[in-house]
Amino acid sequence: MFPGNYQAQGTIFPNPNSDPMMDAQMIDGALQGFGCDKDVLINILTQRCNAQRIIIAEAYGSLNGRNLLDDLREKLDGHFKDVMVGLMYSFPAYDAHELYHAMKGVGTEENCLIDILASRTSTDIFQLKQVYLMQYGNNLEESISSETSGHFRDALINLVQGVRVEGYPDPGVAAQDAMVLWDACQRRTDEHKNMMQLILCNKSYQQLWMVFQEFLNISGQDIAVAIEQCYDGYFKQLLLAIVSCIRDKPSYFAHRLHSAIHDFGFHNKTVIRTIIARSEIDLISIRQRYKERYGHSLFHDLKHFASGHYEKALLAICTTEGQDY
Repeated sequence: MFPGNYQAQGTIFPNPNSDPMMDAQMIDGALQGFGCDKDVLINILTQRCNAQRIIIAEAYGSLNGRNLLDDLREKLDGHFKDVMVGLMYSFPAYDAHELYHAMKGVGTEENCLIDILASRTSTDIFQLKQVYLMQYGNNLEESISSETSGHFRDALINLVQGVRVEGYPDPGVAAQDAMVLWDACQRRTDEHKNMMQLILCNKSYQQLWMVFQEFLNISGQDIAVAIEQCYDGYFKQLLLAIVSCIRDKPSYFAHRLHSAIHDFGFHNKTVIRTIIARSEIDLISIRQRYKERYGHSLFHDLKHFASGHYEKALLAICTTEGQDY
């Protein structure tokens, strides 16, 4: 069976007990005064699905004439603010926000570009491109073109075009593509690098799974091992991310979370972005892969490295009702 057909499981679902106006009133009360009741914000905003949170924001505006996002930014601080504010974006708007800030100012956060663009569907990318243009007045392809370079830039732009095909895999084409990929790993010219990224960025997940099998048959080597040996830099990282997402997205994000927590200290942006973005898609599956791969739970690591209401907010998003940490 094609591994991408795993049973995706998120941690946040529509809350049947949500009353948008009552929620808005409670949030308004929590934000009043010099301090704020952070527990109220956590209890409401982490226990409503994204669509419900957007309706709550509309109710909040009709209640007091203010913008909830602006008030959260003004009243909160630190990484707790980043979590609460992040929850209030629609998923396409959140992706657009993260991409914009990854490229804003001096330097570029390449790993953010990789995490988002290597893992999103063509529909996801189409929606975030529209939001990116509306929110920031820039074309996403143009932003990427100006902030990145080389084959890494070319592959990102290919992904942003959102032309990955769908449909049933073709064994004959898979064998041909596998030969092209093997040739690209051996020769490594600009032309061959282009062929490599065109196949990985444009073919369907089902087709590429078959291509990877054919690649192993032809070369005796796993495609990820070959890429690791033949390429370098962010281009290599992007190709490996695409391969990993094709095979098992929860495993990819489990690895990214573990790296963000352990490899270079606690990389808060990656942790927050991953947990929020996957909360209604496959965060339970990510938690399962995390424990299988690293021998301890994501909760254990979050509790060890985060603290206070920031920790409580992250754990609340990662938890489904009735489940232990």
